[in-house]
Amino acid sequence: MFKIFVITLLTYLTLTMSISTKASPVETFKFKDEVTKIRFQTLTKELRCPKCQNQDLADSNSPIAADLRKQIYAQLTQGKSDQEIVGYMVDRYGEFVLYRPRVSSLTYVLWFGPAVILLFGAIIVVIILRSRNNKEENTELSNEQQQKLKKLLHDENASSSDSSNSSPKEEQH
Repeated sequence: MFKIFVITLLTYLTLTMSISTKASPVETFKFKDEVTKIRFQTLTKELRCPKCQNQDLADSNSPIAADLRKQIYAQLTQGKSDQEIVGYMVDRYGEFVLYRPRVSSLTYVLWFGPAVILLFGAIIVVIILRSRNNKEENTELSNEQQQKLKKLLHDENASSSDSSNSSPKEEQH
């Protein structure tokens, strides 16, 4: 009984310690003015966390995101422009760090691929609609075709009336 109590207590302590170590402290940065604060918030929203891959630096709790936020803060206090800070991050982590990658030969498919797919889809829809219209136009018979059809129908009616008249007579005999 005592062993179960000790094991349960140790398990509880281990779990609570592991949970408490994962919580990250809230960073507080002091900015010289409101414009710098807004620039910091904008930059941390536009740059992607290299570890999390689907979170921006502002929302990520990973240690590398915290380091990058500190780096951005340090560069802002040094008076660097947004382009210089983004350039530094791209040089260090590659284009992946940008949520909106630059247009370059490597990203043409990313930027223009959806538009090309939509264009091909629109062309296919137009082709299908035109072929349907052509089929509907071809359903009208020319005068020559109408005369042949009337002749065929008249001949068929005549032959069917002849066969219907001859059948009862044969049965009578």
